[in-house]
Amino acid sequence: MEKTQIIILDFGSQYTQLLARRIRELNVLAKVVNKTISANKLKKYENLKGIILSGGPDSVYNNQQENFDKEILNLNIPILGVCYGLQLIAHSFGGIVTSADKQEFGKASLNIVDNNNLLFLNIPDNKKVWMSHSDHIEKMPNDFTVLANSENSIAAIKHKTKSIYGIQFHAETTQTEYGSQIISNFIFDIAKCEKDWFVDQFITQKISEIKSVVKKEKIILGLSGGVDSSVAAVLLSKAVGKQLTCIFVDNGLLRDNEQELIMSTYKKDFDINVRVINAQELFYKNLKGITEPEAKRKIIGKLFIDVFEQAAKDLKGDHKFLAQGTIYSDVIESSKDNTASKTIKSHHNVGGMPDDISFEIIEPLNQLFKDEVRAVGRELGLPDKIINRHPFPGPGLGIRVIGEVTKEKCDILRQVDKIFIDILTEENLYGEIDQALAVLLPIKTVGVMGDNRTYEYVAGLRCINTVDFMTATASHLPWSVIDKMVSKIINEVKRVNRVVYDVTSKPPGTIEWE
Repeated sequence: MEKTQIIILDFGSQYTQLLARRIRELNVLAKVVNKTISANKLKKYENLKGIILSGGPDSVYNNQQENFDKEILNLNIPILGVCYGLQLIAHSFGGIVTSADKQEFGKASLNIVDNNNLLFLNIPDNKKVWMSHSDHIEKMPNDFTVLANSENSIAAIKHKTKSIYGIQFHAETTQTEYGSQIISNFIFDIAKCEKDWFVDQFITQKISEIKSVVKKEKIILGLSGGVDSSVAAVLLSKAVGKQLTCIFVDNGLLRDNEQELIMSTYKKDFDINVRVINAQELFYKNLKGITEPEAKRKIIGKLFIDVFEQAAKDLKGDHKFLAQGTIYSDVIESSKDNTASKTIKSHHNVGGMPDDISFEIIEPLNQLFKDEVRAVGRELGLPDKIINRHPFPGPGLGIRVIGEVTKEKCDILRQVDKIFIDILTEENLYGEIDQALAVLLPIKTVGVMGDNRTYEYVAGLRCINTVDFMTATASHLPWSVIDKMVSKIINEVKRVNRVVYDVTSKPPGTIEWE
């Protein structure tokens, strides 16, 4: 087992991964596991210092807690329950949890009633915390004491003799004042963790791990040119050298001049084998008539594998491994077995992966968040033009052309996207936002151009700001910049006569439209 200091049991909260992210910011390794893990399995983790029970959508009085091994509460390891986790602790120790008459969603004031406890060390009273719950503790379990209240609920509890704590609010969100301090208090003052999560140590450990797994075998990597696959490529290259061959697939779903940009970059900056395969016709043919987003993702995922398998046959020698730039948020949203989260969408290299592939999969970055991947890339010496690129999804324009994908629509969207990104760069805004994307809608609207009636496509523009890509807010671009974008797109891109700007946050929306 890994030497993980903090294990988070995932009960399905949208904030679970953010909680792991906050702990890693403190240089402590945290790992998210399924809520059904047994106490015996937890004992096998080396150096385990603390356990966190995440929030979740279920109610403990509906017997949803039956899959939870209550022996975990007897491991003599510090435990923190968050939201549902607090309710689960209270219920397990004989307290009563019911549906609240006054439910709390959003900010609430925290009234600390016991200042002599480690969890609220250096936390001022009456600070705002982020609530998201419809249930509450109606009757406290006998062995627990109240640490804090909100206006309508018990906000924090502690076992009288054991290091078992619970908070009704989400300390991991930025909306909770002193939330990071509360987490730090649990991690260092209660669980007694040591700082052990550093980028350089990750690189050394991962290179050693890759060498031990791959040995003398050959690897193919699907290289998109984005930060994730680029970091994976350099990391793998340092581990196995010329045993790695990168495959860049021109599938017709790429941004404007993407192939030229990527190939010039890799020829100049890296000593890595890169082979380009033109598969535009194959992808367009198989996507014809397909409109459902999940179907498109799965088709694209399978086609990538088909191309890689054919490339492996064409290359000299057997290629046993297929490497991918999968990161933690891809795994989470595609709902792999290690979490209890619901599937939001299948990423082409996770949920879109067919079962009957001939490769063994290597995903060296699948436990890293996006900012951690960038940190690894900087440590590996990747140039800023790669490190600072906004994310581009594996299915590419296949999920940004909403509805059926055709070459004509992709060509239109490529032009829109180029104008959009160029203006963001010219206005020095590209680095101020975390992801920018353009979509082409499957509808047409009436317009007037040169006194003539038009009936053409609608393009959508989206910019978001985020820390971990698990939650995000729409970027507030200056109106003058949006106006400049709209004017240039309408005047220069044929077949588009209307442009809209997406102001939806995540949640309830996702960053991509499909």
